[in-house]
Amino acid sequence: MRKDINIGLIGLGTVGTGVAKILLNQENFIREYEKLSLKLCKIADIDITKDRGIKIPQDILTTNVKDIIDNPDIDIVVELIGGLKPASEFIFSALKAGKHIVTANKAVLAEHGKSLFQTAKENKVIIKFEASVGGCIPIIGSLLDGMSANNILAIYGIVNGTCNYILTQMAQRGIDFDTALKEAQAKGYAEAKPDYDIEGIDSANKIVILTSLA
Repeated sequence: MRKDINIGLIGLGTVGTGVAKILLNQENFIREYEKLSLKLCKIADIDITKDRGIKIPQDILTTNVKDIIDNPDIDIVVELIGGLKPASEFIFSALKAGKHIVTANKAVLAEHGKSLFQTAKENKVIIKFEASVGGCIPIIGSLLDGMSANNILAIYGIVNGTCNYILTQMAQRGIDFDTALKEAQAKGYAEAKPDYDIEGIDSANKIVILTSLA
């Protein structure tokens, strides 16, 4: 039996655009392969006029997040705007409205994780956050399911690609921090404003999430 699942997407930046592209372009494939229909019904962003390089139906675009949260037909809200506020407010509101949540927002999860999951439980919905840590590997799923019976004493890994590149270049080539950072930015490994990465905030948020699950 096929099931129709309606999705609302908050945030149309780089990651949000990638998600929208998959949902819009692969809808038929997902329907045949998974035997369910994932329909992107509404996208909210502060700028809906910018060209994202993909074809998005104009009637699903909005600048008002309430068009998603207050829509009774939307089952899942995908939050991809990042940062603590207003993202946390949107997530809490969506949970209380009975929407399931998918997010990659490590800052919100690290800061409000306990109350978020409690709110989800109270409203009989779930939160999925695999992309919040180690986006290319299923570390969250492994900790929650595959390793749930294990007594985990330590976790080793690279949690921030920007810092990993900088430290590797400093160690292997003997270059200074500023030079390594400029190289990382030139290659697209670091943001133009890299404070979140190089000050350890990104890494700290990820560690909080992992330790809460291990």
